[in-house]
Amino acid sequence: MQRGPLSRFVIRWFVCGLGLWIAAGLLGDRINYDSRIGVVVIAGLILAIVNAIIKPIVVILSLPAILFSLGLFMVVINGFMVYIVGWLYPQMQIATFGTAVLAGLVIGLVNYLVSVILEERS
Repeated sequence: MQRGPLSRFVIRWFVCGLGLWIAAGLLGDRINYDSRIGVVVIAGLILAIVNAIIKPIVVILSLPAILFSLGLFMVVINGFMVYIVGWLYPQMQIATFGTAVLAGLVIGLVNYLVSVILEERS
């Protein structure tokens, strides 16, 4: 079944929000959203937009580092995208860049798991 661009974006938004929520639960005080689900929903939307617009540019610019590290630099890029969300949306407080990298790793794992589940259903 073919999905349209809007439904793909909504799924990406959901996965980003879910990943942020799980990362905040795992990382405790290092990611603070005042226990308000609305903050996670809006931060997930911002992360989905940042991943759609800014991330491809950053990936192209850092392609040598990605190739040299055999793709491991993508973890740093994902963390940078999460850190940008914390900067753009102050209600989602991210303590350090290292915390953002760990959150990016968690979000990437959640994204992978959701993608596997959705592929099996199709």
